[in-house]
Amino acid sequence: MTRRRITTGSPFEDFAGYSRAVVDGDFVFVSGTTGYDYQSMRMPEEIEAQTRNCFMTIGKALDQAGFALADVVRARYYIVDPADADRVLKICGEIFAEIRPAATLVVVAGLLRPEMKIEIEVTAKRTPDDKGRVTQ
Repeated sequence: MTRRRITTGSPFEDFAGYSRAVVDGDFVFVSGTTGYDYQSMRMPEEIEAQTRNCFMTIGKALDQAGFALADVVRARYYIVDPADADRVLKICGEIFAEIRPAATLVVVAGLLRPEMKIEIEVTAKRTPDDKGRVTQ
């Protein structure tokens, strides 16, 4: 299988020369995703809204790649304020309640822009169905 790039049409992808996600074989690697609302190109102030926007963008990229959030095997969360951890992890717990990917939360000194409070990246893998075939 050839490598395939997924785009969400974000102006950041062209500007910085990256893809929202890259499909390689049975894996998809989703780039670090911040909480922008790409419809309005605005960043909400609240960490909860930013976190949900991250997952919406990630979910769309996974869908475009032929995957789903249920296929996520690895998640990395980067936050700038440790006081936000419980609010972020509550949302992650809701989304990944049954999926339970390997996960890491890191507190960083800052993200690219001061309004960014969280960035999430995930890796997903296609899983075989009950007959041993890889689902798409």
